[in-house]
Amino acid sequence: MITIDGSSGEGGGQVLRTSLALAAITGLPVRLDNIRAARPKPGLQAQHLTSARAVAEICGARLEGATLDSMSLVFEPKHPPRAGEYTFDVTQARNSGSAGATTLVLQTILLPLALAPEGGESCVTIRGGTHAPFSPPFPYIRHIYLPMLWQMGVHAQVELQRYGWYPAGGGELQIRLQARPGALTPIVLTERGKLRKLWGLAAVSNLPSHIAQRMANRAANVLKDLDIQGRMEAVHVEATGPGAGIFVFAEYEHSLGGFTAYGRKGLPSEQVADLACHDLLSHHKSGAATDRHLADQLILPAAFAGGQSRWTTCKVTLHSLTNAWVVRQFLDVPIHIAGNVGEEGSVMVG
Repeated sequence: MITIDGSSGEGGGQVLRTSLALAAITGLPVRLDNIRAARPKPGLQAQHLTSARAVAEICGARLEGATLDSMSLVFEPKHPPRAGEYTFDVTQARNSGSAGATTLVLQTILLPLALAPEGGESCVTIRGGTHAPFSPPFPYIRHIYLPMLWQMGVHAQVELQRYGWYPAGGGELQIRLQARPGALTPIVLTERGKLRKLWGLAAVSNLPSHIAQRMANRAANVLKDLDIQGRMEAVHVEATGPGAGIFVFAEYEHSLGGFTAYGRKGLPSEQVADLACHDLLSHHKSGAATDRHLADQLILPAAFAGGQSRWTTCKVTLHSLTNAWVVRQFLDVPIHIAGNVGEEGSVMVG
């Protein structure tokens, strides 16, 4: 059994999620201790508990310590991941409900289902928070993460059934994917090429519609000096609770980048837009092929590719270093990350 110290590196939920995915794919049992030890609310929270239960269901794993706030977890898969129809509800992990991130549950089960050795199609419904801080929002999954993984052979499509802003939750997404046993295709993103498309979405729920329009207008104004004219859309959507956010995307010849900011009480709409636009402009100025989140999220699939993958990033993060460390505990795959945390760098896997 592999033992993982959950407080290693950035010490958050990513250590847990990557470990679970790797255990499911390799069939190796794992024990995690000190789960999220440095967080304000340490241990398993709703989204982490749901992720563990979800992966356990697709590979018949035995779970020990799978309770809220647990600092330790044992995960023993009994069979390889199996494609099928599944439903996972983050709100059921806590009696009072939860807006825990559905997208993080999705990222935990995606690769195990995509690499299911018996093949087959899966349809997975996940309920909870779809647009929550400290997690990839649904638009990033749809427009950045999955299109990049498609290049590697992970063929998945996701649809948003209902918005679920933090803290109310109540959202739902559905993903369909086709398993492809065997190695994935390596990805090389060292040159991003010219900026070909720039677009964004400003969305609000249960708030005045002008908030979304102000965010969209501000983003269009801030980004007007880039090489290409962007299209910013403002929408009012149905959701259980109030929420506001802006999601800005850049499409280059060879890569994609996504940038997000959420509204909160006391923060003007224009400043919300500025936050997302600042991240996009910093990325664009760097010349790197991947944003800091994509650079991290490509490490796990690249570890299962049949060859060497390489990419440049606008910012090396502790998340990436931690993800690489976890992968090395399970797989004998070379991973090299060049650059200091917070600065431009590159990643090589395989």
